[in-house]
Amino acid sequence: MAIKVTSKQIKRLRKRLLEEKALLEQRMDDHANFGLTDSMLRETGELSAYDNHPADLGTEMFERAKDIALAENAEHHLTDVNRALSDIEAGTYGICKACGNPIPAPRMEALPTAEFCVEHAPNQTVSEKRPAEEDFLAPPFGRTSLDERHDFNQFDGEDAWQIVESWGTSNSPAMAEDPQITDYNDMEIEADENDGYVEAFESFLATDMYGQQVTVVRNKQYKEYMDKKEGEPLFEPEIHYDEEEGYLT
Repeated sequence: MAIKVTSKQIKRLRKRLLEEKALLEQRMDDHANFGLTDSMLRETGELSAYDNHPADLGTEMFERAKDIALAENAEHHLTDVNRALSDIEAGTYGICKACGNPIPAPRMEALPTAEFCVEHAPNQTVSEKRPAEEDFLAPPFGRTSLDERHDFNQFDGEDAWQIVESWGTSNSPAMAEDPQITDYNDMEIEADENDGYVEAFESFLATDMYGQQVTVVRNKQYKEYMDKKEGEPLFEPEIHYDEEEGYLT
């Protein structure tokens, strides 16, 4: 059986609600309803909405959308606070409006504006509805990314982006998801993807046109192969030039 809030608790909660009401009203008044009373042109300092710097208007549009969301949230909260105060005056505070049973005191302490008990609280399920834009944005690179298709291994939208990205972006190794990345050349998406070969050793082993004279090209893949201690310790002796002696060792 749920324990109904006592008169002492209601008195304390009423004080909390009045303080919250005063705070919300002051916040909305001090911030001029979160800036919605000001013109966007005034914020950007421009005389016309047809701006030479559209990014400025884009920023202000984002800020305006945020202001609207904050204002609506404050208004809804203030409505809930006023309704709770009215319930206290009417003597119906702490009673579930769905089943008529007392709302547990711990719930009222945590949420003084609660109208329902936990069992009858609305919107308890997370909506599975997703924005229509996600049909075009997912998977990454929209409908042109075909990596997930097993019957497709040709050039697609992701490959096109990788080529563009290889020329540089605003990202840096410090922003990379992989903490091991220290080179800007490794910043591209799937930068470690094998390009033109399947196994790593295929990129650094070479022969002549007759399949003879096997040599090793000490490229990046070779060094990574050695660092991972795969295969033989050395495919061929390391050659170094001794500057003092003047010959190869």
